[in-house]
Amino acid sequence: MKSNIKKSDTDLKRDVLAELKYEPSVKVTDIGVLVKDGTVTLNGYATNYGEKWDAVRAIKRVAGVKAIADDIEVKLPDSQCRTAGDIATAAANQINYSTMIPTGTVSVTVREGWITLEGEVEWWYRKDAAEKAVQYLAGVKGVTNQILIKPTLSPTDVEKAIKSAFERNALLDAFKIQVETTGNRVVLRGTVRNYTEREEAERAAWAAAGVFSVDNQLKVEWSWGLAA
Repeated sequence: MKSNIKKSDTDLKRDVLAELKYEPSVKVTDIGVLVKDGTVTLNGYATNYGEKWDAVRAIKRVAGVKAIADDIEVKLPDSQCRTAGDIATAAANQINYSTMIPTGTVSVTVREGWITLEGEVEWWYRKDAAEKAVQYLAGVKGVTNQILIKPTLSPTDVEKAIKSAFERNALLDAFKIQVETTGNRVVLRGTVRNYTEREEAERAAWAAAGVFSVDNQLKVEWSWGLAA
């Protein structure tokens, strides 16, 4: 037997703040938290883009979070301020060092601390690897990932591959997730039990060869209480 008692916004805010304090890469005293109807808004500032990204990632782990609004501003200390040329060189080197990104497939542009990645790869994990390679570099205020993914499978094959991946995945309830494909664009609909499951479904969809767009419309429906 399960209880339908849910977290109040006050309780959720308490848990969010506790999770931020638990994340060693985040300076929680510089970040503000607002909660309304399960939606968490983060404001304040971070000293680098990696800290901002880690703060949002930490909130996704908290039970009861339905949506996140990221209003954190990156304010670089003087010691981390670098020219666009320095950042571009460092970013290009990081991408070239990566064994997951084929040489010559990704280009880097930097403007006022913001990195834009462009190019074409076959798999989503390579697009993701390029972004992760540069997001913690000193002087970076943000990353825009415009890398394209080349289609290699038919829409029918893509849909079958994703559904099979969902069925194999221990974290997902595949029967509650619908997969629709148009060309090499994927739409996910249905319900999931928490934010982590929602992200895992999207990750699994992106992992199919040739997918270059995932519209994640999965809704989080939390279940509370303990089995009696």
